[in-house]
Amino acid sequence: MKSAKSINKKKIVRNVFDQVHDKYDLMNDIMSLGTHRLWKKELMNSLKNHKNKIILDMASGTGDIAKLLCKDQNFKKIYRIDPNHLMLKKGSASFSRYQNIEEICALAENIPLKNSTIDTYVISFGIRNTFDPMLALREAYRITKKGGKFVCMEFFKVKKPLLKELYNTYSKIIPKIGEIVIGDKKPYEYLTQSIQKFYSQDEFKKMLEMNKFKNVNYVNLMGGIVSIHTAWKI
Repeated sequence: MKSAKSINKKKIVRNVFDQVHDKYDLMNDIMSLGTHRLWKKELMNSLKNHKNKIILDMASGTGDIAKLLCKDQNFKKIYRIDPNHLMLKKGSASFSRYQNIEEICALAENIPLKNSTIDTYVISFGIRNTFDPMLALREAYRITKKGGKFVCMEFFKVKKPLLKELYNTYSKIIPKIGEIVIGDKKPYEYLTQSIQKFYSQDEFKKMLEMNKFKNVNYVNLMGGIVSIHTAWKI
């Protein structure tokens, strides 16, 4: 049974992305000063060799990761899955010419795909917005084929004192930027708070291992502001 806390978080996250979907990509550029594009290039380096593979772009949003995957067109199929239909719809036009991209509105904790369906599961800045990260990882393992790969890029906690202080100061400014751009600071207050409340890199690594993933590793970008975790279903 879902707890009242998890149900409340699901409503909060839905409302947040309902509010920001129309200017989500613009805000990403503003908040990260454009560096999110460099981070996603690093993510693509973790997704090499996807020729003829079935890929799940979980928390796909407006489809920025799927767009990068489409550049070489070597994949067999991409599932774009996101719990927010407005976010999916915002990016739909970019994929209208592709026959092998399917969009599904669903939660990461309850994915409507059969066991061992996909070769690569990728989630970018989405795992901390799930109402139950452990259940989301269990689902990721279930739908991934044996020999398949899990890749997650997410904001984490910064450990270096000076960088941590600068990062925390900048995080306080983000809601004010959100208020200017979308007219409401509350969605970005939630997003910055969700980073502070999320697990550490090592804690998340342990969670992957607890869900049977093997060869779990991560790399830190910009001192740990962002980390990319990789793992395998063996």
